[in-house]
Amino acid sequence: MKKIAPSFLAADIWQAANQVAAVEQAGCEYLHLDIMDGHFVPNISFGPGLVKCLRPHSKMVFDTHLMVEDPDFFFEDFAAAGADIITVHAEACRHLDRSLHRIHDLGLQAGVVLNPATPLCMIEEVLPLCELVLLMSVNPGFGGQKFITNTIPRLQKLSQMRNDRGLSFLIEVDGGVDTTNIKEIASAGADLLVAGSAVFGKDDPSAAYQELARLANQR
Repeated sequence: MKKIAPSFLAADIWQAANQVAAVEQAGCEYLHLDIMDGHFVPNISFGPGLVKCLRPHSKMVFDTHLMVEDPDFFFEDFAAAGADIITVHAEACRHLDRSLHRIHDLGLQAGVVLNPATPLCMIEEVLPLCELVLLMSVNPGFGGQKFITNTIPRLQKLSQMRNDRGLSFLIEVDGGVDTTNIKEIASAGADLLVAGSAVFGKDDPSAAYQELARLANQR
């Protein structure tokens, strides 16, 4: 079953609580949280304080994507705030193996993220440590960007690597996912599809979520 992870970054700040509740009531199981520091990416979003505020009001899996320099510095804070998954960029970690082990030591699931220009071979050695691998399908930092079509063969290659090695990590895609391309992305191997403006940018986020979920699982 393919899953949709609405991105909180695209929520209307004045209606965020209602929007999050609406998609959860519609059956959503994941909430994607984009953490940006203004250094690793050219934007600033929010920190563990907001995650802590959200946690008592939702049972969704908090998929926490650290787009920050020195991500290890933040692991404890986000674990305490209620994150379920922490994903880190291979490009930001000097010692990726150690970073993934540290996330596990905190009792969380760990994942690694690759920017569009970073080759898959950069993470081959740590794939057995991952519960999730996230392929960026836009250059990170801002919502509402156009999907980079070269992500499709990257997805297919990563899915084949997973199968060849008998691994079970989830494959996630983030950036430019909408109703026009979600079927192709899901068919290429994505298990978890992040959607920001395609959910929270719509007048009825719960209906938008349900339509994306339907299309992702349509054969």
